[in-house]
Amino acid sequence: MSTKDFEDKVLPLSDRVYGLVARMLGTPESAEDAVQEIMIKLWDHRKKLGDHPNIPGFVFLTARNYCLDLLKKRNPNVDSTDFLSKMTSEKTGHNPVEWEELITIIENLMKELPAQQCEVLQMRDLDGLEFIEIAAATKLNVEHVRVLLSRARKKVSLKLKNIYSYE
Repeated sequence: MSTKDFEDKVLPLSDRVYGLVARMLGTPESAEDAVQEIMIKLWDHRKKLGDHPNIPGFVFLTARNYCLDLLKKRNPNVDSTDFLSKMTSEKTGHNPVEWEELITIIENLMKELPAQQCEVLQMRDLDGLEFIEIAAATKLNVEHVRVLLSRARKKVSLKLKNIYSYE
């Protein structure tokens, strides 16, 4: 892969990678550092990257694995799914108290999901990744990703309906 190809195909993905990394690591500073390190790793392996059939998927797989490695080094018992608490009420227009309650409920519901379902739900709905990118990052096939996402959404939806039903 030439420098121009790297600039055209890999570097534009850094903003989307930042979202994934920031959610997983929790702080903007560590996310910025991680994205730089990930891009350096990808640059070092650009010759192999040029032959890869799914470059965005490979980039997200690299970012995910790098974050998981960092989290394991920091603390082996860290829960990398604590992403909802970073959302703010200013972006949603909801009452801050209601929003915090909803965030707490959803965090608890997501902790009840199987790990793969939780990860796929986060990658699709929070990070906005495409199915093929999620499949490459998780090393699953696209159909399995769709099934996992559907099941995760259905479980969260049903539990939220049960919690908020007034009957």
